[in-house]
Amino acid sequence: MSEHIARPVDRLVIALDVGGTQIKGGVFAGDGTTLHSERWPTRAERGPNAVIDTILTCADELAAVAKRSGRPAEASGIVVPGIVDETSGTAVYSANLGWQEVPVRQRLAKHLGLPVAFGHDVRAGGLAEARLGAGRGCGDFLFVPLGTGIAAAVMAGGRALSGAHGSAGELGHLVVRPAGEPCSCGNHGCLETLASASAIARRYTQATGEREVTAKDVQRRAEAGEADAARIWGEGIEALADGLTATVTLLDPERIVLGGGLAKAGEPLFAPLRTALARRLTFQRAPQLLPAELGHEAGCLGAALLAQDLLHSRSRPRGGAG
Repeated sequence: MSEHIARPVDRLVIALDVGGTQIKGGVFAGDGTTLHSERWPTRAERGPNAVIDTILTCADELAAVAKRSGRPAEASGIVVPGIVDETSGTAVYSANLGWQEVPVRQRLAKHLGLPVAFGHDVRAGGLAEARLGAGRGCGDFLFVPLGTGIAAAVMAGGRALSGAHGSAGELGHLVVRPAGEPCSCGNHGCLETLASASAIARRYTQATGEREVTAKDVQRRAEAGEADAARIWGEGIEALADGLTATVTLLDPERIVLGGGLAKAGEPLFAPLRTALARRLTFQRAPQLLPAELGHEAGCLGAALLAQDLLHSRSRPRGGAG
């Protein structure tokens, strides 16, 4: 169990969650209360420098909101996708944003004149679920958003593990079908080629020729008994169970918190996944499978928590001579 530290409610921070299509931002109080939220298009096609400029503009807008409240922001948190170096504050690689070795924290701190906490979007989401959502009261769990891709935040003792090179939790790139479809990472048969929302929609289109179909459409048609939809939905669940079995065997989590658009399917996802996972586990203790509670706001909330943690660490009294 991680230590819970009270934070003064009146210390405001601004937070940004940068995605490939959208930037989510907000002004937050010390208890995680959202005082203001906003969204902007990322427009990543303009290039990496233009995206950074947009982030700085968004941060200015949020800082102005905080200032108008009479309590200027004291820190900022920003989280991004891809491989990140949280120590140096660098976005090492993000395909969605076209970034390589971008010093995000340095750029934002210099622009705002504030301390900046920097992190990974999924790990920040895991932190938010740990403190404010479905991971409350649980030190060791997995937060797994199922969306366009699949990733995981490995929460241990209330903290998200980054790994030696900032790439811990790339669950979607576990190979579950070695002779399977090619993946964008260069491998074949990765989990997210079968079980992500985009993969389910794509595979249904390949099978039926029907375009403009979503994973939600496939799930509903599977429930209605349509053969192609039922097969593709079932194959996605079986692949996800394989990936989670490997992860459970390795990490022994108490819970698995599933988020992202696919998890909104509810029991049509959770019930067969519990059954498939139970078939695979022998000596391992089956974890609880729970839906995430914070939805699409988890990453931004996590960025705010990182900023509050940074403020707390800076204000904590240093040890002196006894």
